[in-house]
Amino acid sequence: MSASIAERLRAGTMLGAEGYVFELERRGYIKAGPFVPEVVLDFPDAVRQLHREFLRAGADVMVALTYYAHREKLRDVGREGDLEAMNRQAVRIAREVAREGDALVAGNVCNTWAYDPDEPSTARTVRAMYAEQLGWAAEEGVDFVISETNDYLGEALIALEVIQGLGLPAMVTMAPTQPKLTRDGYEYADACRILAAEGALVVGLNCDRGPRTMLPLIARIRETVECAVAIQPVPYRTDAIAPTMETLRSPNGERAFPIALDSFTCTRFDMAQFAVQARDLGVNYVGICCGAGPHHVRAMAEVLGREVPASKYSPSMDLHPMFRADVSAKDAAFLHSWNA
Repeated sequence: MSASIAERLRAGTMLGAEGYVFELERRGYIKAGPFVPEVVLDFPDAVRQLHREFLRAGADVMVALTYYAHREKLRDVGREGDLEAMNRQAVRIAREVAREGDALVAGNVCNTWAYDPDEPSTARTVRAMYAEQLGWAAEEGVDFVISETNDYLGEALIALEVIQGLGLPAMVTMAPTQPKLTRDGYEYADACRILAAEGALVVGLNCDRGPRTMLPLIARIRETVECAVAIQPVPYRTDAIAPTMETLRSPNGERAFPIALDSFTCTRFDMAQFAVQARDLGVNYVGICCGAGPHHVRAMAEVLGREVPASKYSPSMDLHPMFRADVSAKDAAFLHSWNA
């Protein structure tokens, strides 16, 4: 029997891999803009393949692709009638691939864009959306649930209550879009403290910020809570001037988010360095969010001391014609032109 998430967290650092929506959009299976995962029903093999690539790269969790697969988002693209089928199919695909390795299966809910802390009726709307999504996930069989990209602590707490009502462990992460506070006015560390006190197994941050601008916030969270902590940044080079991927601009000042971020992408080496920094801060669940590629995940796994199935094909630059130790005179002539 596969170890539970609690057992795995006690045993060492877990490795998470997400960013399915961005990657499948790049591959031509999801429409940028609505970012609704219609691919789950239209091209299930594409979802299956991406799960498999993350699994081979070392991910400990297959996350069911139900991000934005809620009633309001599906209504936007005319597929509200596919709500149940999409949510159930996503869990089934994740579970199928998880069984090919030793991975857990996570149900998934996210920010709904429907929540308003000043309008009580929206809390009921959000709760109903989470209840139906996670009810189907629980019936299909998930090991725990990730509630992520939460802008409001209030909305995160609704998700946590629904997850607990189903008797499942919860990982709840906030989206640090704003400089210091959630959209309902809580410091990120305080929001995580409240979530932990309410029974979340894992708390932390995901999305919006790259490693450089997320790590300082996660350090404060790690100091504040006693439970397990998760960090899943986007693999983009954010900085003090542009702390989130939404604030990144091209040289001519155009907004890069969401589909012109390529020039800001972190290398596999950047993400490996981040994984070590996060582990050394005492983070228990180290992952990656929108923009992730399997090469990032493999580099993170290897720097954390793992040999994974994809390690068979890790770079061996000493075998490259131009970089091996015994470069011939003919090859050396080419190398000179490369360095000119």
